[in-house]
Amino acid sequence: MPFRLTTKNRVILLFLCLLALALSGCKESKAPEKPVVQETPARPPGCESCHPEVRLDPSHNLACTDCHGGNPKGATQELAHAGLISQPAHPDQMQKGCGGCHARQVAEAATSLHFTAKNEVNAVRTAFGAQAPLASLTQIPTHETIGSSLDLADDLLRRRCLRCHAYNSGDSYPETVRGTGCAACHLAYTNGTMTSHAFSKSPGDSQCLHCHYGNFVGADYYGRFEHDFNLEYRTPYRTDGSETRPYGVEFHQLAPDIHQQKGMACIDCHSGAELMGGHSGAGKKEKAVTCLGCHGWRTGLPIPLDNLQVEENRLVLFARLTGKKLVVPKLVHPAHKQYGKKAHCTVCHSQWSFNDQGTHLLRIDNPDHPAWSRLSVQGSREVEEQLDNPPGQGTSLRDKINEASSPSLWLKGYELRRWESPLIGIGTDGMLHIFRPILDLHLSMADANKKVLFDNVGVAPRQQRYLPYTPHTVGKAGAFFNERLTPNLPTEIQP
Repeated sequence: MPFRLTTKNRVILLFLCLLALALSGCKESKAPEKPVVQETPARPPGCESCHPEVRLDPSHNLACTDCHGGNPKGATQELAHAGLISQPAHPDQMQKGCGGCHARQVAEAATSLHFTAKNEVNAVRTAFGAQAPLASLTQIPTHETIGSSLDLADDLLRRRCLRCHAYNSGDSYPETVRGTGCAACHLAYTNGTMTSHAFSKSPGDSQCLHCHYGNFVGADYYGRFEHDFNLEYRTPYRTDGSETRPYGVEFHQLAPDIHQQKGMACIDCHSGAELMGGHSGAGKKEKAVTCLGCHGWRTGLPIPLDNLQVEENRLVLFARLTGKKLVVPKLVHPAHKQYGKKAHCTVCHSQWSFNDQGTHLLRIDNPDHPAWSRLSVQGSREVEEQLDNPPGQGTSLRDKINEASSPSLWLKGYELRRWESPLIGIGTDGMLHIFRPILDLHLSMADANKKVLFDNVGVAPRQQRYLPYTPHTVGKAGAFFNERLTPNLPTEIQP
């Protein structure tokens, strides 16, 4: 039967069509609106708009540009940093950055041992044949080619050894990073970053330890003896993710110095006048403090330090950082009178000492990485990163004075590392001293083709490898102090 639309059906169909059009929301199409572009407003001028965290101490509440230069009105980083001096306390900048207010201190510091490191530099260079001393580490020659053992020693000093000086900001381990120049001591760093822009007049021991770590004086004051480099010494094992090598190599915790245990900081003995190279602006050189200066003091003698006072005929020390009051013990044991002019105090009173014998250093252009896998801890982050992840374009090591990179690495290892038996010998003053084999160095070099150019070049005669030093591991002498004295005293002056 054919389908036909009735009048009623037509009305219903028309209604449904109109309803569908209404529900579909048909509207006249419009051109899409253009997105509104939000322009980034320019920052307000002034360093604080980008560096709100910087807080200054009252004595240095200066405009940032007074020290750092730059343009405080610059609205962009590029404009604001025009002429910026990032390290105004660096030795190359400190005359301008710090000298305007601290002219005397800057002039004296520039010639101090902390800045020049001339004693350490000249000891190594003389041992390898240098004829004339240098006034500063900056005078160590650079060499395009290595033609002698002295050239090799110069390269070692500039590229591997001299990471702890005022021209360098330190290795990149958490507790070896620091400022440069004046800031190396007077700005606090922790965990690799500057923690405060407030300058500290009296630096704490943590500042000293940014440089005086490893098996060198300073770390021993806290009882720290560095582990060997071999894989077996990678302890303690930790599961909490904490840093096990804040100073580059793990360390044994031995007995700290008695002065540290009593609450004395480094600056309680080593004053700014001594460390900065002058005294009271008079151009005099401050005498280094000695054990006898304090413990052998008696009425009528000069007081050796400005944080000492006399109370009831006794010397009393006031700790510079804490104000703690400490009575200085006097020498009462009869052995002091018997041996006082025959032996340095530490011969009896050092609890242990550094004894790293046979320090071998190899300069190599193309190291055999698998062969060094058990010695991948090197106490140098720059070296370790290249041993762990061999670079595709050859190795390189920065000059720690001028920052220039040169091909090849300096790799390091020891024959023996011990602490328990201090080495005792006779110094140039005729007295017994503790010695350490600080110049027991053996230098080697191989080129890119692994051809050996220098092989195990050491210091001769052997006696010159040992130098006297003062261990900062002082404690009670104990009942067996004679065992250190009697066998080592010359026969003619033995009791």
